[in-house]
Amino acid sequence: MNLPRFHLAFPVRDLAEARRFYGELLGCPEGRSAPQWVDFDFYGHQIVAHLCAPRADATTNEVDGENVPVRHFGVILGLPEWQAVTGKLQAAGIDFIIQPQTRFKGQPGEQATCFFLDPSGNALELKAFAADAMVFAR
Repeated sequence: MNLPRFHLAFPVRDLAEARRFYGELLGCPEGRSAPQWVDFDFYGHQIVAHLCAPRADATTNEVDGENVPVRHFGVILGLPEWQAVTGKLQAAGIDFIIQPQTRFKGQPGEQATCFFLDPSGNALELKAFAADAMVFAR
């Protein structure tokens, strides 16, 4: 991987509407998707539209068996850097929302990931892929 890629997840009211806007209007190729979310290649960066009904309790979506915070941001690192940073966070006693783990094992888009909160309560995700081509794999 040449440069870290930005990763942003955000709530949307309608996935078909998001596909029309990001996919058709802006020309962002679609990556992986599920009934509750869809990835887009936003000019080389990964953005994820999460279907989130306008309810106070609609703050997470299920992704590969985990309740992922809908509103979060992060960065895609190389695997050695991801391992170093997550090790540093673990040593500092950070409480993870989702422990460091491998998601989508044996599937396109297999990735190392973890979620945690900053001191102000903002959710962050750090992720890494074995190969850069897997960032938008379907």
